[in-house]
Formats: sequence, C-alpha cells, structure tokens
Amino acid sequence: MSLAFGKTRTAQLPPNVNRILLVKNLPFKITPDEMYDLFGKYGAIRQIRIGNTQKTRGSAFVVYEDIYDAKEACEHLQGFNVTGRYLVLLYYQTNYRSKKTDLGKEEERVE
Repeated sequence: MSLAFGKTRTAQLPPNVNRILLVKNLPFKITPDEMYDLFGKYGAIRQIRIGNTQKTRGSAFVVYEDIYDAKEACEHLQGFNVTGRYLVLLYYQTNYRSKKTDLGKEEERVE
C-alpha cells in the first residue's frame, strides 16, 4: 500500500472499520481463487468464507491481516463490477447481534 499524499497508517479510523468485510451480490459461481485474486491486491488475507447455502449464496466474508488493507479494499471495490454484478461491501459488525439480544432482555426487564 502506498502512503502517498501525506496519509499515514497511524490515522484515526472510524469505529465501524475492522478487518472483516462482508461482501454481498457476488456471482454465485465465483471460485475461491477468483476471490483471492480480486481481494488479495489490497493486502494479505487471513481467510475467505464464501456462502454455499441457499440463504448465503452470493455473499462472503473476507478477513484481512491488517485493518488498513481492509479499509482500502472496501473503498476500492465498493460497486466494482464482477461478471455483471456490482459488489456491495460492508464492515462486519461483530456486536450487532449482541445489541439486538440485549434490547430484548432490556424490554423484558422493563415490563
């Protein structure tokens, strides 16, 4: 990654940025090798998990070694056209599900 234009790797990142990207709208027939080729341009990848059930087809998780590589991939590949489909990239929110269950517990406590 280039550090041109005065950008440094010590810059403050927004709180929602993390190493795990949720990729949606993938072609159903994309292979793991194609995923590594596409996302590997932006940095070292720890893991790629492609959805294979009816409910998860067309989506994947990409885990980068470095948070700055994940940020750069998200910025560059958002809306990227892969065989006629435009990619949608989001930072995976690990605490989203726990907040949802905590809300249910809080509602029970209030009642």
